[in-house]
Amino acid sequence: MTRTVADTAATGTGRDPRIAVVVITHQRRDELLLALSRLRQLPEQPHVVVVDNGSTDGTAAAVRAQHPWVELIASPTNLGAVGRNLGVARLDTPYVAFCDDDTWWEPGSLRTAADTLAAHPRLAVVTARILVEPGGVEDPIVAELRDSPVVGADWLPGPALGSFLAGASVLRRDAFDEVGGFSERLWLGGEEELMAGDLAAAGWELCYLPALTVHHQASSARDPHKRRADGIRNTLWTTWLRRPLRPALRRTGHLLRTVPRDRVTARGLLAAVRGLPWVLRERRVLPPHAEARFAALEDAQRNSNARRYVS
Repeated sequence: MTRTVADTAATGTGRDPRIAVVVITHQRRDELLLALSRLRQLPEQPHVVVVDNGSTDGTAAAVRAQHPWVELIASPTNLGAVGRNLGVARLDTPYVAFCDDDTWWEPGSLRTAADTLAAHPRLAVVTARILVEPGGVEDPIVAELRDSPVVGADWLPGPALGSFLAGASVLRRDAFDEVGGFSERLWLGGEEELMAGDLAAAGWELCYLPALTVHHQASSARDPHKRRADGIRNTLWTTWLRRPLRPALRRTGHLLRTVPRDRVTARGLLAAVRGLPWVLRERRVLPPHAEARFAALEDAQRNSNARRYVS
């Protein structure tokens, strides 16, 4: 009897046509090539779209030469997280896994994610357990995901989440499109929080699913100071775009009390202030059911060892 692609997806063998992978990269040619080699070996054999965010280290040419099976988008500029929007736009799969150039998915996890999303039509995001390499130890953020205080629907297959980690998550394409993808304003750095709020406002659920595993070997090719400044800016922008007045004031006050007092922080705060006119113009407070998710996270955020603005 001839087996179809749908048959192999349903029985857990062979290529799974329900899910694809989008990878964004910038100036990490060698790490990206290794990540693609690992994705190539996955039993799900996903279609992979790589968005090269304006690299000048020969990334695009190397991908074309060594991984011709990959669909490559070579952007002339660094689009940050918006590069993921371009990648998703190229796909017609119902589910999309995101992957960074220094992460890779455990074999079988993508199929499990697709099965889970197919079984729960109002579930928009499943976030994986993250193992830090070398060594395979759990990232400190995993404990916070596992013990999430957020209250979600009783049918969820794992703990409800208020936000997610893009490089360790699989999203439902329809939900992603409904909220417009990642914000061009935020660029990169905590960009998931704004999307998570908008997903919750639209009635979608997010959860942690420990049956999924992502490996992360943090790249040394990064600018930690820029990452911190952008993270501070984006936290403040997201807070004032979506949170009611009192919670916004509380979170702003906590951030100002706890960030390092240095030039990097000053740069992030100045950028946040400069964006205030558009933030106030586009401010849209979350409905109560979505705001409740962020309110539930306030204590965890204040006491977190994994969410600190340091560099």
